Amino acid sequence: MVRFRREGLRLDQAVAEVCGVSRAKAQDWIARGLVRVGEQVVVKPAYRLKGEEVVVKPLEERPLVVPEDFALPVLYEDEDLLVLNKPPGLLSHPAPGVYTGTVVNALLGRYFPPPEGEMPPERVRPGIVHRLDKDTSGVLVVAKGPGALEALSRAFRDRMVMKRYLALTEGHPREGTLIAPIGRHPVERHKMHVGGVAPRYAETEFQILGRAGAYALVEARPHTGRTHQIRVHLKYLRAPVLGDELYGRKSPYIPRQALHAYELRLPHPRTGRVLEFLAPVPRDMVEAWRALGGEWPEGVALAEDPV
Repeated sequence: MVRFRREGLRLDQAVAEVCGVSRAKAQDWIARGLVRVGEQVVVKPAYRLKGEEVVVKPLEERPLVVPEDFALPVLYEDEDLLVLNKPPGLLSHPAPGVYTGTVVNALLGRYFPPPEGEMPPERVRPGIVHRLDKDTSGVLVVAKGPGALEALSRAFRDRMVMKRYLALTEGHPREGTLIAPIGRHPVERHKMHVGGVAPRYAETEFQILGRAGAYALVEARPHTGRTHQIRVHLKYLRAPVLGDELYGRKSPYIPRQALHAYELRLPHPRTGRVLEFLAPVPRDMVEAWRALGGEWPEGVALAEDPV
């Protein structure tokens, strides 16, 4: 059973978002009388919510997020936090249809107890302070307790965290700071877009570290944390991330988007001391850049020691 309140949304849209299911599945639940709004069962998917309590009680068994025993590359660990070098191809947390093989499954297997009570599996995110896209590699911070989670979340929210990414791009983006708000794509809802629906302030600083013909090795420093921010801003600058099939195109040089969270600096949640973490650049990005004819600049210290 799931309970929530929303205002202004269609009933099927709200159920889909909160329960982590497709709009079609939400409409099916509504039509079958499994959704109550206030004291009444509502069978109209287009019903507009007015802030009433919504209770969803589907007959299907909700998939469970189970602990799994597999190792994650650890850059740093103490009693308050865990810093990982997330490999590409690994989801940070469960998503609709994917409930195993994520960072969260590994965390439940080694650091956190299994979740209690009924909760949409997509909402099971113990210790997750921020996230990286499935095919983005690099530094990922996990809080090991509620106090650390609150402190780290506040540090991200208050922009006390410095994030430095490396990307290979098709094209040479304009250097400097780009301020361009990002919202949901008006037609393709799985994508983000400069402008778009309900745009929010987004700021990214770009510097070109190397060129190889029409391609570039780019340093990106996002000062905000919007969904797909770097990828969307680089597309806007007409230099999409190499291999990014969502915002650019497939590449023969690398089987995923060539984007890596290379460096992170943040205050320790207990002591306030600033910590710095570097994640070695993965082999696939190093080999792709060299195949394009590029050389790693001296400033990227760990690029010559790929994992």
